[in-house]
Amino acid sequence: MDPNTSMANYGEPAQKGFFGNLGGYLVEFFETVVVFGAIFACIYLFVAQFHKVQGSSMVPTFHTGDFLITEKLSYRFRNPKAGEIIVLKNPRDESQDFIKRIIAVPGDTIQVSNRTVFVNGKALKEDYLPPETPTPAGAFLTEGSTVKAGSDQYFVFGDNREHSSDSREWGPITKEEIIGRAFFRYWPLAVIGMLTNK
Repeated sequence: MDPNTSMANYGEPAQKGFFGNLGGYLVEFFETVVVFGAIFACIYLFVAQFHKVQGSSMVPTFHTGDFLITEKLSYRFRNPKAGEIIVLKNPRDESQDFIKRIIAVPGDTIQVSNRTVFVNGKALKEDYLPPETPTPAGAFLTEGSTVKAGSDQYFVFGDNREHSSDSREWGPITKEEIIGRAFFRYWPLAVIGMLTNK
């Protein structure tokens, strides 16, 4: 053996240098990122999603800039109910999400007459709207016409009835088009809290 060879590490594993340790840390870091990314993706796809309200169609219930959590679990175990606030795909452009309120569910008849909503022949009581809020008819749900929701059809309106693109214009939606139920508003702080769905 060369007498000039150091014996310090003879018979022992070579010590990792700085870059060797750094590589190990980076591998662990990326593994952690992948795990958390997979968890987040599962939550996003199956449990909950964050949404920001844009536009005035749900005034006075929601305003532009409100931030919501939309939960996706409920409708995997039950059907949506009248009065619930939902987030759905825009039936005319699925790259956009809408927020609306369910007005009629499968089997219901719905009519807009004299700026009033009738469900199953009775004027709809809408405590969530300011008194005397008018509801104009639309291109699909025309004045005085009665339409029955099919076995998988839901009619949804915006709370701001005179400034909302909704089922009065483009007809009913299906359960498949519903992303989830608006569940919690976390901004602005003045109105933070659970969302009531009446």
